[in-house]
Amino acid sequence: MVIPEVSIVMAVFNRDFRLVERALNSVLGQDFKSTEIIIADDGSTLALGEKLLEYAIRNESNITYLRHANIGQADSVNQAVAISKARYIGLIDSDDEYKPNHISQCLKSISAGSDLIASIPEIAANKPEDYYVPDKYDLHKDIHIDDCIIFGTLFGKREVFTDIGFKNIYSLDSDFYERAGKRYKTLKVPLKTYKYYSGSEDGITAKHRRLRNIS
Repeated sequence: MVIPEVSIVMAVFNRDFRLVERALNSVLGQDFKSTEIIIADDGSTLALGEKLLEYAIRNESNITYLRHANIGQADSVNQAVAISKARYIGLIDSDDEYKPNHISQCLKSISAGSDLIASIPEIAANKPEDYYVPDKYDLHKDIHIDDCIIFGTLFGKREVFTDIGFKNIYSLDSDFYERAGKRYKTLKVPLKTYKYYSGSEDGITAKHRRLRNIS
């Protein structure tokens, strides 16, 4: 069995399949081909689960489909990481997208000596406020996305992900990056090869803004 060089992990929970398919297609369409994709289905509806399984079967040489009861994004990703095979691990949110050279650029950036990188994404937003998210230090204030650690842009050596692990908390991406930085060499790079779709009504950012308005 040929071991892939990069494992890409995607956690999915009741996302519109058209968005998930777009994300998966963007991974399969990379100019770097030595990859495996692990879909961690976090207890989605049966209808979505069937579509994900069908997609995985059509691309079974590249995709592993993992399904479990709803446990949250962090634990879903941690479980997928545990069964991954590659030396490097990357992530993608189920409603985002890679540009065709994302993985190859991540590998080029990390080869400079880092253990874990995060990158500044290209932001796809319809409203000015969608370029901002609630600040984890004060949820009543906003911070520009470029100043955040974006979950899907995290890319690094497998041991970083197995050692640090994600926690089911708001801003789990920056929490992971900060904890990793205490043990490993981390770097944020301006790649702009990850397309981040902001403003989703079912996303965690929208949830916190609704709670903010109620309070």
